[in-house]
Amino acid sequence: MTEQEKKLHEALFIQLILQFQTSAMIGLGKLPNPITQKIEKDLEAAKLSIDMIDMIKAKTKGNLSEEEERLILQVSKDLKLNYVDELEKEQKAKTEKKEEAKS
Repeated sequence: MTEQEKKLHEALFIQLILQFQTSAMIGLGKLPNPITQKIEKDLEAAKLSIDMIDMIKAKTKGNLSEEEERLILQVSKDLKLNYVDELEKEQKAKTEKKEEAKS
């Protein structure tokens, strides 16, 4: 593989990870849906994007540049923390709604 091909593959890999990150952030309600321009939370879709990043991380282990490794680890960590935060918010809202219905 030529140096130019390596650079192209690295750029494409980074773009792929960033696409999944953006998709997850939309699902987490952190970014607006680019079609509707509205915040539309979909935690299942966000989880799928996070799982795809984890799969890519597992399948490429030992075959990434330092920059790619750093990026995929940081993106995965950040998305998981945001996912847990949004999941807790959703569960808290459901609990509060149940308590309101009881009173």
